[in-house]
Amino acid sequence: MEKRRRNHTELAVHLVWTTWKRMPLIRSSELERSLWRVIQNEAEILGCSVLAIGGMPDHVHLVLVQPPSLSLSKLLNQLKGVSSSVARTQLGSEAFFQWAEGYSAFSLSSTHCQNAIAYVQSQKEHHSLETLWERWEETPDLELWAERPS
Repeated sequence: MEKRRRNHTELAVHLVWTTWKRMPLIRSSELERSLWRVIQNEAEILGCSVLAIGGMPDHVHLVLVQPPSLSLSKLLNQLKGVSSSVARTQLGSEAFFQWAEGYSAFSLSSTHCQNAIAYVQSQKEHHSLETLWERWEETPDLELWAERPS
């Protein structure tokens, strides 16, 4: 007899996080590609389905579906940790790279999920044309007045 699943979840989330003090630390397309690749790979290792990833030199947008057993804080800690390690390796010991402490997370209905995917895939265009969705650009600026870590 076939065993039936008792639970069905579709936990789609739009995540946004920034670099330290919103400094433009993602300066090259090479670094950007490396970061997006490692973020996607790590998210998939954690059981997520990445739907879109994009951003600007000072922040990242990520739309994904996450498993119910994975907390947002664990997910973000892993993604930020692995990607900052890759960035530091790629940039070398003389360069500074660090993510800010906080993040924003927005739950998405199936309708809003498609909007979020389109928004994330067009990040550079939205920023150049200043057609930003302010709500989806909000992040906690915890580090704005903090000292730069050594």
